[in-house]
Amino acid sequence: MRRAFILAGVLLAMTSPGEAQRSGADVTQWRGSARDGIISGLTTPGAWPEMLTERWKVEIGTGYATPLVVGDRVYQFSRIGDNETMTALDAASGKVLWQAGYPATFTMNPATKQHGPGPKSTPVFFNGRLYSIGMTGTVTAWDAASGKQVWQKVGTGPEMLYTTHAFSPLVDGGNVIFHVGGNDKGALTAFDLNTGAVAWSWTGDGPGYASPVVATIDGVRQIITPTQVKIVGVDAGTGTLLWERPMKHQFTSNSITPIVSGQTVIVAGTGPLFAFAVARRGGQWATEQIWENTELPLRFTTPVVAGDTLYGLSGRNAGQYYAIDARTGKTLWTSEGRQAAHASMARAGDLLFSLESDGELVIARNNQTAFELVRRYKVSANETWAQPAITGNRVFVKDVTSLTLWSWN
Repeated sequence: MRRAFILAGVLLAMTSPGEAQRSGADVTQWRGSARDGIISGLTTPGAWPEMLTERWKVEIGTGYATPLVVGDRVYQFSRIGDNETMTALDAASGKVLWQAGYPATFTMNPATKQHGPGPKSTPVFFNGRLYSIGMTGTVTAWDAASGKQVWQKVGTGPEMLYTTHAFSPLVDGGNVIFHVGGNDKGALTAFDLNTGAVAWSWTGDGPGYASPVVATIDGVRQIITPTQVKIVGVDAGTGTLLWERPMKHQFTSNSITPIVSGQTVIVAGTGPLFAFAVARRGGQWATEQIWENTELPLRFTTPVVAGDTLYGLSGRNAGQYYAIDARTGKTLWTSEGRQAAHASMARAGDLLFSLESDGELVIARNNQTAFELVRRYKVSANETWAQPAITGNRVFVKDVTSLTLWSWN
């Protein structure tokens, strides 16, 4: 089902280019430009239509990377044949503007074969360049205008890894930060944006599935990320370990991007959802648990925050939406079960967007008392594990092998 193929560069479906499309804020990295799942510049209709309009669809290759939307271009990182490939497309028409790649033969772990050969990491766009990591750990800086490689650090090769480079990079200061390596080894590494030279590295644990966030706590800017068996905070400027906490389960327990509010960190896995405070006392960093919610085990869906409420999808009962009081961890409500195995969630104002893994886009309202459905739209006949890019009145959906633009009028 997730076979690789050579891109034909042919549009499968298209209406008039740009017709009824309205652009919003750029989507430059994992979970949006602010890395928090918040959609900026959304244009909502007076009444939601019964169906969305398919503007174009392009066969683009396999992988879970979020499409990035910058100005009038869309960038998609994917696997085409044996090559890991970056493609630039015209956002209005889907026309391929350039395409560049490199050989990346990869042997999957049998336990993850159903999820395909990737890539699984979403690149980051910054200052006219794209930065990506592939399944074998190859890190590449691309010129976004032409597709030319600016620099590249070749990975370790076709290892049969379990948690294989699903970590989506972030830019901080003059560095782009990746977690290279795999399984129980590898380094959280800051590369110079312009040269690729290593600015710092931390080798305390291998990468997990999850992606990091950056936050300033007690005056110190730090990278907060789950690893194989921990959640850690490292100094963003030096890579020095500041603090760490154990994670209770391996593998899928490190698949949730942390949520940081002030000095509070919220994280989850197949075990409990929990919150802890980070503080520095007498020159020493420490963490202290605030609350734990054992009712809603999570798997792959990173929740979103609206005020003091956390919204997400639990793995309980084959998928239940939920609301939790972010201050106390108390469950406010859960939806009926059998919603979805996985969902990619985002928020715009009082609206929640959830792209479920079965190709349905769910729109609901922030509601602290019950699950309030607005609309459901079918946006793919195939599985949709990649986070969508939502901007203006447009939804860019990456499924198993194709990229589709949908819009509402």
